[in-house]
Amino acid sequence: MIYIGTELPGEYAGSVYTKKLKGAVAKAKANAAQVLPEMIEIATNGIFENNRKAKHGRDAKNGWYRYETRFAVPIFNEDGEVVRYNIFKGRLLIRHASSGKKYLYDVLEIKKETSKSCQA
Repeated sequence: MIYIGTELPGEYAGSVYTKKLKGAVAKAKANAAQVLPEMIEIATNGIFENNRKAKHGRDAKNGWYRYETRFAVPIFNEDGEVVRYNIFKGRLLIRHASSGKKYLYDVLEIKKETSKSCQA
């Protein structure tokens, strides 16, 4: 079970990673906020890692998990109809709190899937 906590909006919108994003990837991350529960549901390949920074020792006392996920952003024509979807992959950053609960912290490493397209 992965929860969406109160710190997610600030980190999701204001993280160092997010501030560096430009163009289509920045737009994709903004649009992905609408489907975070679905992204969590389909996430795979969870990998554990210990805290890298001392400042996270309080919030993520039990470390972090990173999961692979995917999402799609619709592309519209001039009539407002969906003509295709751009597929993106990314990595969910999950903090493992001292309470034992896991919380979504951010979505990182967002990249457009260039080998796959999905027509509407």
